[in-house]
Amino acid sequence: MPRYSLQKRSLVTGGAGFLGSHLCERLLAMGNEVICVDNFFTGTRRNIEHLIGHQRFEILRHDVTFPLYVEVDEIYNLACPASPIHYQFDPVQTTKTSVSGAINMLGLAKRLRIPILQASTSEVYGNPTVHPQTEDYWGNVNPIGPRSCYDEGKRCAETLFFDYHRQHQIRIKVARIFNTYGPRMHPRDGRVVSNFIMQALAGEDITLYGDGRQTRSFCFVDDLIDGLIKLMNSADEVTGPVNLGNPEEFSIAELADLVLQATGSKSRIVFAPSPVDDPRQRRPDVTLARTLLGWEPVVPLAIGLPRTIADFRSRFFA
Repeated sequence: MPRYSLQKRSLVTGGAGFLGSHLCERLLAMGNEVICVDNFFTGTRRNIEHLIGHQRFEILRHDVTFPLYVEVDEIYNLACPASPIHYQFDPVQTTKTSVSGAINMLGLAKRLRIPILQASTSEVYGNPTVHPQTEDYWGNVNPIGPRSCYDEGKRCAETLFFDYHRQHQIRIKVARIFNTYGPRMHPRDGRVVSNFIMQALAGEDITLYGDGRQTRSFCFVDDLIDGLIKLMNSADEVTGPVNLGNPEEFSIAELADLVLQATGSKSRIVFAPSPVDDPRQRRPDVTLARTLLGWEPVVPLAIGLPRTIADFRSRFFA
């Protein structure tokens, strides 16, 4: 059963990661107690060091592929490496984190009869044949490629969430997260925003994979956290999946130009072969989030990108 307390107690798996640390911070600001769970494979203590010592904040070093027994009022399941470099390092463990991790967290939610939110991904759409992507699109995913450990792991996790909902009446929330950026991004995670910023600030060549015409949509982290919390606190019948991302679309070449302008870098742009199964287009349709949650992103790339660059300067080029 849920705990009976004036303060809501939130469990955040992957809480020391980029998104998780921002979510922990926001939940504390809302007055919640927060248990941050992380095995520190990609998350770092530096992301949460400013929260250590807070009277409502706890850290548990734990791998979600093993069961966890705690008493909480809600679960945000963010645990999983989310960049190609990290999730392809140990693809079997990546799949286990998505699938076994979901089973363990859903089991905890079932025991406690509490709501649980799954941080799913736009990667469930694969290389989409529908543009922009709506939640009723089933996707175009390669099940045996080098990205499949993440793509199919997240798809299976969604299946588990909805099966637990139908079979055990678990209150579920599924968010499909599109490209998110902001302070505390990992500097070497292989994502395009962090790659370009690090290369530009270091004066290195900026590497564009493919022809640079492939598109992405970039959501600032503050907007994304707003969406996750609104989804968690929505009516029980709002299960998702719900797209959370910024529908403004940019080509990768346009992003490179924006980074060069914002950093004042003299780096050259060079081209390299496109990775296997790299999507050509990625842009969310956020109509459902607007309708069900009253949510839409408010921070444009022109504002969020300089804030992100300033964070990278202070951490790595001070």
